[in-house]
Amino acid sequence: MNDKKLRFGMVGAGAIAQVYAEAFKNLEVARLVAVADIRAETATALSGETGCQSYNSYQAMAKKEKLDAVIISTPPVTHPEICLHFVERKVHVLCEKPLSIDVKDARLMVDAAQNFNVKLTMASKFRYVEDVIRAKGIVTSGILGEIVLFENSFTSRVDMSSRWNSDIKISGGGVLIDNGTHSVDLMRYFLGPLAEVQVVEGKRVQGLAVEDTVRIFVRSISGIMGTIDLSWSINKELDSYINIYGSHGTVFVGWKESKYRQSSSQDWIVFGNGYDKTQAFRNQIRNFCKSILGEETLLINAEDALASVEVIEATYAALRQNQWIAVNRKLGNGKKPYRLKAAGANAL
Repeated sequence: MNDKKLRFGMVGAGAIAQVYAEAFKNLEVARLVAVADIRAETATALSGETGCQSYNSYQAMAKKEKLDAVIISTPPVTHPEICLHFVERKVHVLCEKPLSIDVKDARLMVDAAQNFNVKLTMASKFRYVEDVIRAKGIVTSGILGEIVLFENSFTSRVDMSSRWNSDIKISGGGVLIDNGTHSVDLMRYFLGPLAEVQVVEGKRVQGLAVEDTVRIFVRSISGIMGTIDLSWSINKELDSYINIYGSHGTVFVGWKESKYRQSSSQDWIVFGNGYDKTQAFRNQIRNFCKSILGEETLLINAEDALASVEVIEATYAALRQNQWIAVNRKLGNGKKPYRLKAAGANAL
């Protein structure tokens, strides 16, 4: 490990940036040196808390700071333009989920990262939760037998009437693209590539122009069935957010405790203490840094990030058409043009 910490910039100083700032504290491999936000007072406030420089545009930050990597924590519609700005300067990029609101722009980002030989990853915090990683090890060990069913639930009552996440022009959709990006990434992590999806929408009780409650049905390429429950309007008050059922046992990944039980035993074995958001963010930054330094493999690589966008795009097609839709992988060959015309994101 190099003694010198990697220098990070961050674009966007909103709520999620506060968690990143906390995650950088006492991090041995990286430090936050600059933050940019068009809301100058917001950037200044965060810089005051962290001791880093503040800028009112990402362009100014890129020009004045010598950065090894950048975190993009702005609304999804802005991701491609900001990502390409840094990739073309050979700055490694950790981009908040979803990577993009459509497959076309996601491929531009992935192709550009390949062309400029920089690391690109999508922030998906649940993959870096220690209980989730341990659960993956339990599943991989085979002690649960063949996996038959995967269940995921992210349901929490939140007023979305004035949040950008429910503005389709900024977010690309509703709860399906927002929380659902975490869900499909988790499902791919445990089950591998997904083959087809179907989506049923619930009542829109918040008066939003986008979906606030959906259920996704999934089949993986290996034939495993999965269900995902997403909602901004109900709270199912479940102890676990991942349930995996195998022919010889079950594993539950919970908010406060995680456990598994083999069919041959009456006893549950506790293997984790639940969800630690800041620790998950810290684990992701650490993995990203060590991949830059050549010491680890990215847990979520650029192709994983692209695959999540492809699955979400398929879910919206399934929702519109009310039928099962195949998840088609048509990967770029690295020779496509990667430049993206400005799309009104200069406000960020």
